[in-house]
Amino acid sequence: MPNKSRPRTGSLQFRPRKRAKKETPSFRSIGKTSGKGKPQNFLGYKVGMLHVVAKDERQKSISFGQEIVLPATVIECPPLKVFGVRAYQKNEKGNGIFASLEITADKVDKHLGRKIRSYKKKHQKKGEKEIQKEKKEDVSPKSWGDLEKQKDQLVGVRLLVHTQPGLTNFGRKKPDVSEITLNGSIEEQLGFAKQKLGQPITIKEVFERGQMADIKAITKGKGFQGVIKRHNVKMLSHKAKKRRIVGSISPWHPATVMWTVARPGQLGYHARTEYNKKILEMGENGKNITPAAGFGHYGKVQNDFLIIAGSIPGPPKRCVALRNATRNVNPNAQKIGQIISYSTKPVKQKEIGAEDDAPKLEKVKVEKETKEATKSVAEELAEAGKQKQVKK
Repeated sequence: MPNKSRPRTGSLQFRPRKRAKKETPSFRSIGKTSGKGKPQNFLGYKVGMLHVVAKDERQKSISFGQEIVLPATVIECPPLKVFGVRAYQKNEKGNGIFASLEITADKVDKHLGRKIRSYKKKHQKKGEKEIQKEKKEDVSPKSWGDLEKQKDQLVGVRLLVHTQPGLTNFGRKKPDVSEITLNGSIEEQLGFAKQKLGQPITIKEVFERGQMADIKAITKGKGFQGVIKRHNVKMLSHKAKKRRIVGSISPWHPATVMWTVARPGQLGYHARTEYNKKILEMGENGKNITPAAGFGHYGKVQNDFLIIAGSIPGPPKRCVALRNATRNVNPNAQKIGQIISYSTKPVKQKEIGAEDDAPKLEKVKVEKETKEATKSVAEELAEAGKQKQVKK
């Protein structure tokens, strides 16, 4: 068999291949959808993977109408808590936007101080300088009345939210903070923001079953790795001095190493987005999908959850960002019906065989009755001998 030649390997799409700045993912753009003041994105936590049994509903498929097995990922989505509203205006040059004003809730979750220093209590802050007697007053408007006055200048309104990992089972309290984008007009966005300030937002307000979503997360970190694992470069001959290296990184002239050459470095812990992931199922409580001992490295699902077709980046417990799909869906993509069963909750063997064993038991009873009715010649002679002895 001929040897495979790989003169060019490794994707050039992502550069530089370095560690992500933050572990909480965020989207730069959000797709537009129909609705009035509806949230467009959400945050959850990756639980783990399972496989589901469902019916194939794509008509041109070979397995149309049959049960197929699919890999799927569970994402736990406890409600997000809205602790602020942020309004955006256009730059003077008109080439960008900036946060013009911000309104925060009067009462916030006590665990938010673990993430944002300003929400810590005074006795919890370390290394803080003495509070100055004279403070500069903040001129920026912070009331809904000032926000209404500047309504014509606003470009968009976003919600400041934080997750509630304390509601989950994996023992974390420090929340993740992000922004939620709203659709609709400015008036509709302001109306929804007023209604939700200090209130929770659930996953059902953003997504529906069967909908397509984009998912962004930070991948598993692998540390500093060589070119074989990092770029899948071909190994050199067994007679070479070193095998797990690149044969030649550059010519003599020009005396430089091109950026396209595979080099060792950081592998993993990168921010990656996966597009058009189908939401197979949504639920309020994970009892129907959680194994008896819980998911490995995570535990039991106690809150709202999603089941996504396929895999997503990152290890269990990692924060995952979801948004409405921004790309067109392939019309020839696989169409999946309602889920029939989950691999984490298999049907018990007794339940499977209960109906099948009933006719077998009846058959055994009938055979016993026929054996008693039809006696052999030896048995009849033995009974006759016993009767003669009794008469004598």
